[in-house]
Amino acid sequence: MRFGPTILDQAEYLASCTHASAGITRTYLSRAHRKAGDFLVQLMQDAGMDAAYDAIGNVVGRYAGRDETAPVIVTGSHQDSVVDAGRYDGVFGILSPIACIADLNRRGVHPHNPIEVVAFGDEEGVRFEVTMIGSAGLAGSFDPSWLDRRDDQGTTMRDALLEFGGAPNEWATVRRDPSRIACFVESHIEQGPVLLNEGLPLGVVTAIAGVSRLRGTVLGIAGHAGTVPMPGRRDALAAAAEMALAIENLALKNEAPIVATVGKFAVAGGGAINVIPGRVEFTVDLRSPDDAIRRDAVAQLVDLCQAIAKRRQVQVEWQRFFDLDAAPCDEALQDQLAHAIKAHGVGVRRLPSGAGHDAMKFAGFARIAMLFVRCGNGGISHNPLEIMTAEDADIATRVLLSFFENFSSGSMVASHAA
Repeated sequence: MRFGPTILDQAEYLASCTHASAGITRTYLSRAHRKAGDFLVQLMQDAGMDAAYDAIGNVVGRYAGRDETAPVIVTGSHQDSVVDAGRYDGVFGILSPIACIADLNRRGVHPHNPIEVVAFGDEEGVRFEVTMIGSAGLAGSFDPSWLDRRDDQGTTMRDALLEFGGAPNEWATVRRDPSRIACFVESHIEQGPVLLNEGLPLGVVTAIAGVSRLRGTVLGIAGHAGTVPMPGRRDALAAAAEMALAIENLALKNEAPIVATVGKFAVAGGGAINVIPGRVEFTVDLRSPDDAIRRDAVAQLVDLCQAIAKRRQVQVEWQRFFDLDAAPCDEALQDQLAHAIKAHGVGVRRLPSGAGHDAMKFAGFARIAMLFVRCGNGGISHNPLEIMTAEDADIATRVLLSFFENFSSGSMVASHAA
């Protein structure tokens, strides 16, 4: 049986579940979310699972194990999207395990552990500016104050859930008992070019990078563009630009695994062509799979920018407004995925994830693992040009199926190649 073509066809249907006039945009608790969710409920039921929405809009399907008292293998990903998204981000990690369950059910096979496939309602955070709402619910980190957050139209999450058919007052019922979860495993497109460049269809994720986000404010002195001599200027924009290049250089030359991005520049008042900028704000997003390395890099960039400010006779102030610790993947689970990959004749590549994923919410709550799948077209993601081949979807699903059938809470037992 070939899984790939069917999965790509299903992803194509989910791409039609959008509330944009062009492209794919599917936000939490929207009509597009309901259309996609209803389709996934039906797919899960057809595959032999009991499936339904939970109180906060996740779709959950359960496939019985031989021992229903055994801890549950939880798998899945998110069904929402960014604005003008690709076809496979998130949804592949839902469709692939559904295909695995359908194959097990067709053969009358039940693994030792029950399996739950979850299509999380929100990971991207587009509508209410809170990320990973669905997985936070299961992992016990849902904040009930989120229910009062409003979207751009003024609708609260609470009211949106009620209109969707959810039960906002029952948010706590979504939380799982960590002692009843064997692991959380997520299959996901890489969203980068590493596997593509190395000619490999799959990879084993070692850790999901932690993130620090800062906002820098550079204060200079505004002046007339024609009358202030160059040596006497205190140009906030020129200083901020030098800081941005210094931050980039810090990441480029650092032997440790870090990436750093200056994503936003804003000149006070919008700037003017004939005015020396006096105030500039910019943002920094710095990531590493090692939290100690990330914290050290943040300290280095602050020192670098302070030195630039002193030399240019401007001031720089910092607001550190977001920190998320790295989420290491369980080594034993990494080995189980690697064993399944080898059994299918594929070389094993271990790599960190620079992007955040629902699996992060389960770190510290349950053991986590991630299987990366090659992303074509230069590794482009969060973009309509995002590509996955049927062949890669097929081999990834076969590896995941082997993982399910041979899952061990300790060491890997003999692999079954589907």
